[in-house]
Amino acid sequence: MTDPSSVSDQPASVLFLCTGNAARSVMAGAMLVTKAPHVHVTTAGTHVIEGMPPSFRTRDALLALDVVLDGHRSRQLRDSDLDDVDLVVAMAREHVHYVRRVHPRAAPHTATLKRLARDLPGTQGSLSERVAALHLDRVELEPWEDVEDPAGGDAPVFNACARELLDLIEQLATHLV
Repeated sequence: MTDPSSVSDQPASVLFLCTGNAARSVMAGAMLVTKAPHVHVTTAGTHVIEGMPPSFRTRDALLALDVVLDGHRSRQLRDSDLDDVDLVVAMAREHVHYVRRVHPRAAPHTATLKRLARDLPGTQGSLSERVAALHLDRVELEPWEDVEDPAGGDAPVFNACARELLDLIEQLATHLV
């Protein structure tokens, strides 16, 4: 049971990060909104064409899992996006490296989704305390951490990516109470 005094009154703020902000981060963000509506969710990319809607394959993969995506437009990650974010959830090692290089002040609270789903401790203490205990800015990144980019793939590739993300988001959501 969670000790109410150990959890912040403020809802967690999570930013999902991928390359184009068109598939993985979009799907993960929409899924977390569904699984943990109390969490403030934003998404961005490392190399984005600004203002693009998600592809039909992204929308269809989400709809197949009963997740609705409304009004998304791709956005490039900016310093200001990181001002009030508790956690930056990257889809692959390259995105963590990008944050470490371009936005180093966010490195202590940036990790891959797979690492966070595996390593983020339960619910004892605030989210920021639990994230700090992981020393994410010093973690050596490993190949198993990447969620493969479905870009260029057909519908089954997007659907498989969405199913993988849903499993990981369900694990992560339990740690964001």
